[in-house]
Amino acid sequence: GQNSSKKGTGNKKRSLEPIKFTEREELKMMQPRIVVLRQGTDESQGVPQLISNINACNAIVDIVRTTLGPRGMDKLVYEGNGSITISNDGATIMKLLDIVHPAANTLVEIAKSQDEEVGDGTTTVVILAGEFLKEAKEFIETGVHPTDIIRGYTRASELAKEKVNQLSVNINKDDKQGVNREVLEKCAQTALNSKLVHSHKDFFSKMVVDAVLKLDNTLLDVDLIGIKKEKGGSLEDSQLVDGVAFKKCFSYAGFEQQPKKITSPKILLLNLELELKAEKDNAEIRVDKSEDYQAMIDAEWKIIYQKLDYIVASGANVIFSRLAIGDLATQYFADRNIFCGGRVPSDDLTRLSKATGAKIQTTVSNLIPAVIGTAAMFEELQIGGERYNFVTGCPHAKTATIILRGGGEQFIEEAHRSIHDAIMVVRRAKKHSYVVAGGGAIEMEVSRYLREYSRTIKGKQQLVINSFARALEVIPRQISANAGFDSTDILNKLRQKHADGSGAGSLSMSWRQWGSRYAIRAGRNLPDKEFRYLRTVIVTAAVYLGFISEL
Repeated sequence: GQNSSKKGTGNKKRSLEPIKFTEREELKMMQPRIVVLRQGTDESQGVPQLISNINACNAIVDIVRTTLGPRGMDKLVYEGNGSITISNDGATIMKLLDIVHPAANTLVEIAKSQDEEVGDGTTTVVILAGEFLKEAKEFIETGVHPTDIIRGYTRASELAKEKVNQLSVNINKDDKQGVNREVLEKCAQTALNSKLVHSHKDFFSKMVVDAVLKLDNTLLDVDLIGIKKEKGGSLEDSQLVDGVAFKKCFSYAGFEQQPKKITSPKILLLNLELELKAEKDNAEIRVDKSEDYQAMIDAEWKIIYQKLDYIVASGANVIFSRLAIGDLATQYFADRNIFCGGRVPSDDLTRLSKATGAKIQTTVSNLIPAVIGTAAMFEELQIGGERYNFVTGCPHAKTATIILRGGGEQFIEEAHRSIHDAIMVVRRAKKHSYVVAGGGAIEMEVSRYLREYSRTIKGKQQLVINSFARALEVIPRQISANAGFDSTDILNKLRQKHADGSGAGSLSMSWRQWGSRYAIRAGRNLPDKEFRYLRTVIVTAAVYLGFISEL
């Protein structure tokens, strides 16, 4: 009993002993918690969040993956407002997707930058970015630090760009109408090969090259190439206009009395209304005599007639304005054998200004000869169900207009996007003049080079660079898979063609076979095959690396 009482006493004493804290712990308990983020903010980070970001990006890549290559499928995107878009252009599809995931939304920015910088290859950059992330995911899951992955990808990107520079061929020859034009047409055909208008790529490639060659060689401003869409007819009815062409604007009575063809016109561009303005709502004017009211009416008519007299005195016989030209001014000009058109779109008015040398005027009080533009011919012609104004032979700036014809609205919209991509590719090839082989050849050759390099180093970087090389093979693999071929068998054959050193193998879906499409030895003559612009590979490599770094 004594032992038990002592034991119990001892237990009681131990339970009453005070808990002692260090000074640091006491100071920490006294400090209030600082809330930096808004309540409910997701603070997830670390490896699980990296894996989640990569999975979200790959989900987006899977959407556009099947659109790659000449046998890629089109996507039908239905928006909530009832509009429908049918396209296989990567940038167009990515813009239409309502992506809310912040990491996956970066792929949209990649596609947009590629579309603005090069014009084509938007699907390629998205698929390659997703494949790089997929390869990096395996390293992250095994505990490799992201910094090591980024370091390896950076080195692999630098090596890839050096190899591409070695394989690139300069297409700027002395015979600009010979080899240079032929290669430019092949560049345009490559861009059109996977589009809806691929069956007419020979027709449109010549048209696109003609349009780009008409531009000033120093600027190559694609804004001076207008693309107009007119329903009806066939694709072969599309035409290239050496100048500016746009739909006839809204016209009043007396318009049919105006001349429809003028040689060596003097063109005046305005940004003001030439009509009697109605009084504002609830306007109130108090006059004592009817003569005062008549004086105000006469002053208003005097002002409009004075404007018209100034225009006629300037010597201009073709008048275009961004604002309305009323029935009074229309009949006034018709009586004096002058053509006029109001409510001209701003972009067309700007192209007219750059092409003809005319300066857009906001007043008619000082119409000196320096603000009047000139051209070789002005005429109004019927195109389909609409009448078009043509201004050709513009001396100040070289410009062109492509009038697209076709069936349904979706068809002609996709044709418009295809032609725009081809124009951008030819412009870049014309400006920078370096091309490399397409059809997956450049990706396979760079992949082989990186694999060989990885065997010469040791450590984690060997595995990372090797995974970078493996990711590049996704392009020929996806092209063959979209065409219904055995991608594993084709990749093995392509690796063999690149390993033997005789040349570079690439895919030819149009021939339903694979083969050697391009000799990679720098300095050899370019054969009649497909090409891809060098800038596409270099820019996208930097974009992928930046995206990985953000993760």
